Amino acid sequence: MKIALVGIGKIAQDQHVPAISASPDWTLCATVSRAGSVPGIPAFTDMAQMLAACPDVGVVSLCLPPAPRFAYAEAALRAGRHVMLEKPPGATLAEVHALADLAQANGLTLFTTWHSRMAHAVQPAKAWLAGQTITRARIIWREDVRKWHPGQEWVFEPGGMGVFDPGINALSILTEILPAPVHLMGAELDCPANCQTPIAARLTFSGNVTADFDWRQTGPQTWDIEVETPAGHLALRMGGNRLMIDGVEIAGENSIMGEYPALYARMGELVARGQSEIDLAPMIHVADAMTLGRRLVTDPFHF
Repeated sequence: MKIALVGIGKIAQDQHVPAISASPDWTLCATVSRAGSVPGIPAFTDMAQMLAACPDVGVVSLCLPPAPRFAYAEAALRAGRHVMLEKPPGATLAEVHALADLAQANGLTLFTTWHSRMAHAVQPAKAWLAGQTITRARIIWREDVRKWHPGQEWVFEPGGMGVFDPGINALSILTEILPAPVHLMGAELDCPANCQTPIAARLTFSGNVTADFDWRQTGPQTWDIEVETPAGHLALRMGGNRLMIDGVEIAGENSIMGEYPALYARMGELVARGQSEIDLAPMIHVADAMTLGRRLVTDPFHF
């Protein structure tokens, strides 16, 4: 299938382009970006021009920041193209509901992707927790914003989500593996004096579940989820790529490179079946945190 990639930034170059290039299911036929491009691929700076010039490209994958993404997704759907959304699927929940309605009305596939759910150990963890009673769960998700978003000031603007940009990855795993849903009860948001979104956050959920997100950690990065049950202690390490039960490694790998190929394989299945896959559970938790969170002003941040 022919696909267009919109938003040729760091995540597109690091993950989307290699995943598409390695897949037997996809051929990258066009890109849309203000500045980025992929060697050998027709490049456009305007979405409408690409849609008009490439009527045979049936699928559009959107990797640009969430704030401007709705207009591009809406244009693609109105042009009869299936749409794949990088996480988070939009700047607001209402936007994604509108896109879901538009996709359904036009018989098109809409896929809200959560790449961390494709990590090697997530499904084994979900299977082990099925039917279990959760007595406690804890997320510790700390990384270096300068490493993963160098100079990308949009992450600290409205709609950029701040530390929830990586934190939503942890929430996507949590909402996948827990046998019963939880809801947010409170949050503290550390917001730099010169930023609109938090650089750190601490969340408290029902069911004795907590989360600690921080975008200021240098050196080794921490992407851990721990779940306690009467049957034992489960730990997901490396962003869901390694699973340990009572300290013994059960499944996983150290590499995260399989996540995006798995997303594109899933998109191929959805298009072939004429189905959509829309899950807003991780984004609901973020929206709740922005609503309930107590804002604490901290030191200014500069890249």
